[in-house]
Amino acid sequence: MQVGYGGRDLGDKNPFTPKAYVARYWDQHVRNNLPKPSFLLSKASPMSASDTASFAKLAAANKLSTRLPEFCSAAHLLCFPEVRPSLEKHTEDAGFQTYNDGQNFTNYGTDFAGGIDTFKNYSNEISTTPVNDFRRYSRGAAGHEERFSAYASDSNVADQSFSTYGTNAAGGSGEFKNYSSNSNVPDLRFTTYSDSTGGRTQSFSSYSENGNAGGQTFQSYGKNSAGAANDFSAYGTGSNVASSDFTNYGKGGAGPNNTFTNYGVNMNNPTETFQSYADGTVGGTQSFSNYRDQANVGADSFKSYAKSTSGSEADFKSYGNSFNPGSDTFKGYAKGAEDSKVGFTTYSANTNATFKDYAKQGVSFASYNVSFSPGRASKTVSGSLVKRWVEPGKFFRESMLKDGTLMPMPDIRDKMPKRSFLPRSILTKLPFSSSKVHELKRLFKVSDNSSMEKMIMDSLGECERVPSMGETKRCVGSIEDMIDFSTSVLGRNVAVWTTENVNGSNKNVMVGRVKGMNGGKVTQSVSCHQSLFPYMLYYCHSVPKVRVYQADLLDPESKAKINHGVAICHLDTTAWSPTHGAFIALGSGPGRIEVCHWIFENDLTWTIAD
Repeated sequence: MQVGYGGRDLGDKNPFTPKAYVARYWDQHVRNNLPKPSFLLSKASPMSASDTASFAKLAAANKLSTRLPEFCSAAHLLCFPEVRPSLEKHTEDAGFQTYNDGQNFTNYGTDFAGGIDTFKNYSNEISTTPVNDFRRYSRGAAGHEERFSAYASDSNVADQSFSTYGTNAAGGSGEFKNYSSNSNVPDLRFTTYSDSTGGRTQSFSSYSENGNAGGQTFQSYGKNSAGAANDFSAYGTGSNVASSDFTNYGKGGAGPNNTFTNYGVNMNNPTETFQSYADGTVGGTQSFSNYRDQANVGADSFKSYAKSTSGSEADFKSYGNSFNPGSDTFKGYAKGAEDSKVGFTTYSANTNATFKDYAKQGVSFASYNVSFSPGRASKTVSGSLVKRWVEPGKFFRESMLKDGTLMPMPDIRDKMPKRSFLPRSILTKLPFSSSKVHELKRLFKVSDNSSMEKMIMDSLGECERVPSMGETKRCVGSIEDMIDFSTSVLGRNVAVWTTENVNGSNKNVMVGRVKGMNGGKVTQSVSCHQSLFPYMLYYCHSVPKVRVYQADLLDPESKAKINHGVAICHLDTTAWSPTHGAFIALGSGPGRIEVCHWIFENDLTWTIAD
C-alpha cells in the first residue's frame, strides 16, 4: 500500500545525502499531496554525502574497482567475495559438521589413500551469497571416499565450483545428497569431474530439486575413465526455469555405467544440453529413465550422443512424456557406432523432436510416438503438478476479489538479495549495456563463467529486449529514474503501491473490504519488478487495460486483519504465451480470460492517484 513520510522524517538531517535528495526530487516531480512512499524511498542509497561525492569522483575516473569492497559495503550492493587460492594442504581426513565460511579448498585430499571426508550442513540456509570453490579436490587419491550431505540447500544466489574433482583417482567414491535443493538462482559448476579415474563411483541424490532458475554445468565429466559408475537420482525434479549443461560426459570411457533416474521430472521450462555424451566409449551402459516426464515446455539438446562407440548400450525409457510439448534435438545420435545397442522405449509424441544425422542401424524406437491424452494431462495437472509449476494462489480471477472469499496466498516474500539503489550521480558514470559488459565485469571483479556474469548478462538481455506489442519499458537503477519513467507514462499526479507486508504467505486468507482504484475503472499502470544485479535494478513497463485493487486480508479463523494487499488484474491476455503459468493454473488460454495477481514484497505498481 502507499505508506508515507515527510521530508523531515528521513532519519538523516544532512540535506546532501542521497535519501534527502530523493525526497526533494519526489516533491519536485510528483504533483499531489499524498504522503511520500516510505517503502520506496527506504531503498535509496544509504551512503553519506561525503562517501557519495568520493565514490562519484572515482566512478568518473574509472577507478571505482580500486575500492570495490568499501563501495559495496557503503552502497549496500551485491558483490561476490574474491575466492583466493589456499596454500593449505590437507593431509588427513576431515569431518565438517557446519561449514559456511565461503572459501576454497586447494590441494585438498591430493594423493589420499583410503579414508573418508564428510561435509554436513555445508553452506546451508545462507540468505546472502555463498561462494565456495573446490580446486584439486581428491586428485590422484586411491580408495578415498567423499560424502557431501545437505550441500548448499535453501541458499540464495549460490556460486559453487568444483575444479579437477577426483581426477586420476583410483577406486573410492563421491556422494552428494540433497545438493542445492530449494535454492534460489544457484550457479553450480563442475569442471574436470572424475576424469581419468579407474573403478570410481559418483552418485548424486536429490540434485537441485525444487530450485528456482539458475543453472548447473558439468564439463568433462568422467572423461577417459575405466569402470566408472555415475548415478543421478531425482535430478532437477520440480525446478523452475533451470538449465543444465553436460559436456564430454563419459567421453572415451571404458565400461562405464551411467544412470539418470527421474531427470527433469515435473520441471517448468527446463533447458538441458548434452554434448559429446559417451562418445567413443567401449562397452558399458548409458541409461535415462523418466526423462522430462510431466515437464512443462522447455528445450533439450543432445549433440553427438554415443557417437563412435563400440559394444555400448544406450537406453531412454519414458522419454518426453511432457504436459506441454518441449523442443528436443538429437544430432549425431549413435553415428559411427559399432556393435552398439541404442534404443528409445515409450517415446512420447507430446514433444517437438528432431533427429538429425543418427545411425540408421543399431537404433531401435519401441512404442515411438505413443499418444499422450490431453484429457489425462488435464486431470493430473489440476492437482500436484499445478502446485509444482504454479504456486497456489499466484494467479486468480477477478471475481475472487470480493468480501468473504477464501483463497490461498502464495509466498509473496522477496527472495532477492538485499540491495539499495545507487545515487544518480554515480549511476550515470557506470556502464550499462551488453556491449560494455567487459567494463562492468572489471568494475565488479566478475569472473568468467561465474553466476555473477550470468546474472548480469540475463538482466542486460531483458533490459535490452525489444518491447512487446503495446509495451513501453525501461530498466532503472535509481529512484529518480523510476519517478521519471512512471510520470512520463502516467503524468505527474501519481501514486505508487505495494502489498503492506508478507503476512498470510503460504496460507489461506480471507478477502475483506475491497476497493478498486480510480473508481474500479479500466486504467493504465506502470509495474516495476526487481532484476538480479549488483545494485537495485527494476524492470519497469507500462501495463495497459488493467484494474488495480486494494483489499484487506483477514485471518480465516479470527477474521482479524493481517495484511493489506494490492492486486492487479490484466484484462487483455491475448499476447501471453499459451503455456503461461496463469493458464496452467486457471485453464483457458490467451485472450479468453483476465488474470489477476498480488503485488509481491518489494515489487511496485504505479497508478494515477485517486
